[in-house]
Amino acid sequence: MKEYLSRGLYIFPPAPSMRMIVDMIAYTVQHVPRWNPINICSYHLQEAGATPVQELAFALANAIGVLDAVRDSGQLRDGELPEVVGRISFFVNAGIRFIEETAKMRAFVQLWDEITRERYGIEDPKLRRFRFGVQVNSLGLTEQQPENNVQRIVLQTLGVLLSRDARARAVQLPAWNEALGLPRPWDQQWSLRMQQVLAYETDLLEYPDLFEGSKVMADKVESLASEARSEIQRILDMGGVAAAVENGYLKRALVASHASRLRAIEQKEKIVVGVNEFTSTESSALVDGHAAVVQRIDPAVEAQLVAAVLVYRNARDAQEVAASLAALKEAAETDENLMPASIRCAHAGVTTGEWSDTLRAVFGEYRAPTGLDIAPP
Repeated sequence: MKEYLSRGLYIFPPAPSMRMIVDMIAYTVQHVPRWNPINICSYHLQEAGATPVQELAFALANAIGVLDAVRDSGQLRDGELPEVVGRISFFVNAGIRFIEETAKMRAFVQLWDEITRERYGIEDPKLRRFRFGVQVNSLGLTEQQPENNVQRIVLQTLGVLLSRDARARAVQLPAWNEALGLPRPWDQQWSLRMQQVLAYETDLLEYPDLFEGSKVMADKVESLASEARSEIQRILDMGGVAAAVENGYLKRALVASHASRLRAIEQKEKIVVGVNEFTSTESSALVDGHAAVVQRIDPAVEAQLVAAVLVYRNARDAQEVAASLAALKEAAETDENLMPASIRCAHAGVTTGEWSDTLRAVFGEYRAPTGLDIAPP
């Protein structure tokens, strides 16, 4: 049980620099045609224990925070906001309760259409489309009886495929043994074959929306959407998603949801096959006696990569590296758009660490609240 539970609590990521996000979006909309500058990610929220309502609300509140900041930055020309909206995409999660997950995705589509139409006045329905990719839930994969993860992954995938009007544009699946460690190429191939069987052997893609007219689905979608609207408004009343991160509200909510989930597993209110029920097992042809069931990275690889970075850095034009970093620091200390200075850094061969350290020296480093003050005893 301990091995399974220890995988669950992911630290909520620190709020990124809204300044850099705004600069990137404004710059790319004006200078990089047909490129999507930002992907609003809710995947990590479910991995941290978020309920479907929390995943809906927190992700959409994040998107609102980004769009408000871009709109109010003064960097957009007249008529460019609809294009910004049209370039936003999402990366979501799909759990094992695939009817509920299907309803969640339909609620995402409905709420995003409402928000972009009513809050930002976007008239073109194509620009209001909820465009998303998905990786199915890794939190629910188990180290115990890992072969059961195969059917879990397939059921999770159905949640983003069954509803044609809210279907994922890109799908990636974890491997059956990711609860154990890094998958091998064969394990990754197996996950790819799951997608191919669904796409080419089943008839899932041949029909109109399967849930159109379903009272059960309509009621579930409206229930999720209504609760998510209330949660979004609660966050906006706090001052927006940035304020909700700063004051620890989002983290506390995720910790509470995750603690509730773990408590339900421990008390067998929630059954996880092979973990807290049906735990007896036969010898596994996939796992037992096969040391290579998980790919292990040779420690020598790390030394090789470190050496390669040192060679790379020594081969650069040191003067241009220093000058580009100085220009980045100077831009960060003003209201100047950071993208031109960042692009100069990239051409000079500045590493991500050097670029980040320069911005940290100006903006400081954010430390998120832990949210553990409400954890159960």
